[in-house]
Amino acid sequence: MALRLDDTGFGGLMLYQDTEAFCYGIDAVLLADFAAGSARRKGKDCRIMDLGTGNGVIPLILSHKTEAQYIGGVEIQEQCAVLAEKSAVYNGLEDRLHFFCSDVRYFKLDTMADCFDVVTCNPPYTAGNCGLQSKNRAKTLARHEVEGNLEDFLALASRLLKDKGDFYMVHRPARLTDVCEICRKYHLEPKELRLVSGKAMESPNILLIHCCKNGRTELRIGPQLHIHEEDNSYNPEILAIYEKL
Repeated sequence: MALRLDDTGFGGLMLYQDTEAFCYGIDAVLLADFAAGSARRKGKDCRIMDLGTGNGVIPLILSHKTEAQYIGGVEIQEQCAVLAEKSAVYNGLEDRLHFFCSDVRYFKLDTMADCFDVVTCNPPYTAGNCGLQSKNRAKTLARHEVEGNLEDFLALASRLLKDKGDFYMVHRPARLTDVCEICRKYHLEPKELRLVSGKAMESPNILLIHCCKNGRTELRIGPQLHIHEEDNSYNPEILAIYEKL
């Protein structure tokens, strides 16, 4: 393990990361910001769960962007879950952030079924039998569906959410058909879709989707977001998401 303590850039919150494992990227930040609006509207009583939480960066950012007093995270890799807990303690957030080391396929709901207002998810993007897998087991688990596939994540999200609860996920545009089909199977009605590209005229490589459990049929397509301008500076909207404006 090559442990590093990084400044997230959000309210002075610090995050422990293992540089030999999978470190978070802009997709996690975009997802946290995408979900934050709904969580803010629900105030302190909002209960949030993040699936495939990794080192806990999404719960950590949401603790800054919202007033939610209960933010959980489920992560299959014990070393990542331990780092998430370590970050929570370092930032004095152990009363708000709660992490569970579990496979999403076997997560014990106990009293958690139908009790979350918001569920977020940054799952492995690549089907387990597709693409080149890293020799690094931690990176393989983060990138490939080898321990739980898209359907497993969405099934758990649906069971955790209250009726009319909000589900937010980041994925790849190439999986859009799978995402919408499986979401509807588990009563997660797609309500909002946004695509993200590197630059304005490039094809999108990130998909953000918002669903409502048992929601009515209606999908809004938001404007495409690009990360960089032509001169490689950051788009003002990205700077606003990172709270640099």
